[in-house]
Amino acid sequence: MTQLTGQSTIDDDVVLLTVPADGGYLGVLRTATAGLAARLHFALDEIEDLRIAVDEACAMLLAVATRDAELDCRFAVTEDALTVEVTVPTVAGARLPAESSFAWKVLTALTTSATAGMAGGRATIGLLTRRGTGR
Repeated sequence: MTQLTGQSTIDDDVVLLTVPADGGYLGVLRTATAGLAARLHFALDEIEDLRIAVDEACAMLLAVATRDAELDCRFAVTEDALTVEVTVPTVAGARLPAESSFAWKVLTALTTSATAGMAGGRATIGLLTRRGTGR
């Protein structure tokens, strides 16, 4: 089940990508995001919004990542939604931006919903975007 939707997904509809926690590799995640959203027939503006949201979420995580860390990204595809969960190991005492921050305003404006959590020395940001909801 996906954390954000509670809906079951078929194993074939989950894509896992791991890239170095370096800004130079975020293009890989943006491209994967766009490709999966296009597969769901998202509108072009919805695809671009989701690409920007993934980029912003990753930027938040890079700021708290340990040296030589990897970003783990899980894409879950359902009939009308794409869930993206990005996780990274964090430095001791790391904190993600507050929900009142500009970065969170961007995430919530560009997606249907956004969540964040820290546990076990890892930070995770989850994004859910439903096709054609008009947010």
